[in-house]
Amino acid sequence: MIRILLADDQALVRAGFRALLTAQEGMTVVGEAADGAEAARLAAELDPDVVLMDIRMPGTDGLSALPLMPPEAKVIMLTTFELDEYVFEALRNGASGFLVKDTEPAELIQAVRVVASGDALLSPGVTRRLIAEYAFRAKDPVVPAELGQLTEREREVVTLVGAGMTNDEIAARLFMSPATAKTHVSRSMMKLRARDRAQLVVIAYESGLVRPGWT
Repeated sequence: MIRILLADDQALVRAGFRALLTAQEGMTVVGEAADGAEAARLAAELDPDVVLMDIRMPGTDGLSALPLMPPEAKVIMLTTFELDEYVFEALRNGASGFLVKDTEPAELIQAVRVVASGDALLSPGVTRRLIAEYAFRAKDPVVPAELGQLTEREREVVTLVGAGMTNDEIAARLFMSPATAKTHVSRSMMKLRARDRAQLVVIAYESGLVRPGWT
């Protein structure tokens, strides 16, 4: 059962999400919050698998609430605009991905399942374009010390994750099995202290492994 916490200042939005998600097999909404501070408190109390949280809320917004979340919580940020200026900062600070509020119901349901499983970056193409946009405006690359712990193969894998490739696509590019690709991704995440693939993409751009326009 996937346990979901909803955080949005609009009661009608929360009601719509609750109706949609609770109608799905294997999903339940365990709580609702009207701002980020309440969301963080409920996340610690209710231990949800996924938090759907609006990035813009009065009081404590979603961005400010991210550092207050339990480390095991997987957060999907909700935004009205695809290229919201705060989304990149949210991904950098631990969000597992983001969705625009007018996304199709089937996409929302799939997003919750994907993020709950931890297997893939949410909306890789869109997220990659947004990260590239803001990475382009950033200063010179910042190379984390942990990058030196990666093997040459792991650096290749992280670069391809940064380009938005799935494990299957990485496997095909590097002539390895999908299981081996997944192992390299997992080890790279552990060495770089990335909580999920979203943060791995951010690291790939910020460290210069991937630059905007790279294919």
